[in-house]
Amino acid sequence: MILKDKTILIMGIRNKWSIAWGAAMSAYENGANVIFTFMGEDNRAKVEELISELPNAKAYECDVSSDEAIKNTFEEIKKTYGKIDGILHSIAHANTEDLRNNFINTSREGFSHAVEVSSYSFVAIAKIANELDMLAEDASLVSLTYHGSTKVLPGYNVMGVAKAALECSVRYLSENLGSKNVRVNAVSAGPIKTLSAKGIKDFGSILDVVEEKAPLKRNVTAKEVGDVVSFLFSNMANSITGQIIYADNGYNVMGI
Repeated sequence: MILKDKTILIMGIRNKWSIAWGAAMSAYENGANVIFTFMGEDNRAKVEELISELPNAKAYECDVSSDEAIKNTFEEIKKTYGKIDGILHSIAHANTEDLRNNFINTSREGFSHAVEVSSYSFVAIAKIANELDMLAEDASLVSLTYHGSTKVLPGYNVMGVAKAALECSVRYLSENLGSKNVRVNAVSAGPIKTLSAKGIKDFGSILDVVEEKAPLKRNVTAKEVGDVVSFLFSNMANSITGQIIYADNGYNVMGI
């Protein structure tokens, strides 16, 4: 088990269809002690019911739009668990109208919101975890991104811009934290039927295209993406940092 005795924090858990849950299951099956954060106190009951499948798992509410809230949550986690070996950032949001309308019609507020929640939150998490000295030696930070950061995908719109900012942040954070032996990477997952994906116009057609065009002729699952995240958390990936690792059955290499 490649994560035996490691403590992994999964940030942004929502439901059993999410990539975050796939990553949590993979981490647990690979020997990790898994803890969670979620957004919104009104989600506590359903999150706690979900994670009850994992022995001794605990969830903390954390508003990542607030540095103070992140700090308070991290201090509570550190008090209970000590240092953390890995953090998965599975947090993104854009206003529905900014995904449904043409990108050119993105509002100033919508643009700022998408980048703050989907990109800057990862920077804030890394910054505060570092300041609180809660990252173990050889710790690994991982975020989730998507191919819409580099290519135009109708309906992805401002989220593509936010993910581009996230990917660039991964590279800069890897340089900043490298001297402390902390690695920073992102996994670019293929399209998956998650709650967030429902906000993307004609999402079903994207799944059909990937299944047809990807070299492996199928769509990826949340568990498969989670396995890649587990690898990046493990000591087997000690030489990998600042990278965007694609887990999309090869779709990103295709020209048409």
